[in-house]
Amino acid sequence: MKQKNTLDLNTVHECNRCLDCKTLHPQVSLINLENPCLEQDTVKFEFYAILLIEDCPDECSCCGRKYYDYSNATMVFLKPGEVFRMSKEKTLPSKGFLLVFHPDLLFQTTLKNHINNYTFFHYHKEEALHLSQRETEKVTCCLWNIEEELHHSIDTHSRTILSRHIELLLDYCTRYYERQFITRENKNKTILRKMEQLLENYIELGKLQNGKLPTPDYLAERLNLSPVYFTDLLKFETGKTLEQYFQLKRLETAKRMLMKYGATPTAVSRQLGYPNVQHFSLIFKKITGMSPSDYPKQVN
Repeated sequence: MKQKNTLDLNTVHECNRCLDCKTLHPQVSLINLENPCLEQDTVKFEFYAILLIEDCPDECSCCGRKYYDYSNATMVFLKPGEVFRMSKEKTLPSKGFLLVFHPDLLFQTTLKNHINNYTFFHYHKEEALHLSQRETEKVTCCLWNIEEELHHSIDTHSRTILSRHIELLLDYCTRYYERQFITRENKNKTILRKMEQLLENYIELGKLQNGKLPTPDYLAERLNLSPVYFTDLLKFETGKTLEQYFQLKRLETAKRMLMKYGATPTAVSRQLGYPNVQHFSLIFKKITGMSPSDYPKQVN
């Protein structure tokens, strides 16, 4: 069996050299991927990398495209230190563009202050962004603006202008990811139904009794999603974080236990993992306006 090996790219210049591209700036580069020939099975970028893939076929499993997604082009976002492999057959896509930029480029720029807000850098490859023709044209325009600036002689304005062009590109990608959540509405509803079942099972199995709440990692693993993508999807669909959503879920379960099963407030607080019955009663009354003891009487 062939031993896997990884091409570890530590600098932008090293990336340019391996992909036969001229270095115009030591901290950022836009590379045209024309049948890149790499002997290694995987590549590791020690800086930010954005792939615009133009040869991803319909129903592409390696990037997660399905029939409800656009199919003009695909984008994958990689944070520093991430290992990438396009598919079993190839390391990088055979057609498209690769934008790479080192974190040091962002020093004393506005982008440095909120680069972490672009959560899609933490998505799995299978949670890629799939673009329409119009979206692809806008992304390409942003890339060409970066390319044009790269051909300008480096001066005191270069860092600021390049970072702003990259920031604009990322802002457009944020908009397009939100659009993708909309076009995946039916799929997302199915995911949320599965999440509901997981939460109900979590409660029924008594896992709350030790006070340990379900985490995004716990649910995302069982839904075959990255924790960050799951968190963003939940926020987009419900407007709530998992903690906020689960607190409401726990309260609805408490109501049902008090009404349907006649459980005592003490039993409910213990089953649902509240620190004590006093804490449970305080939260319950704050939200419902009634104490747990009075709730079954007043509702009936």
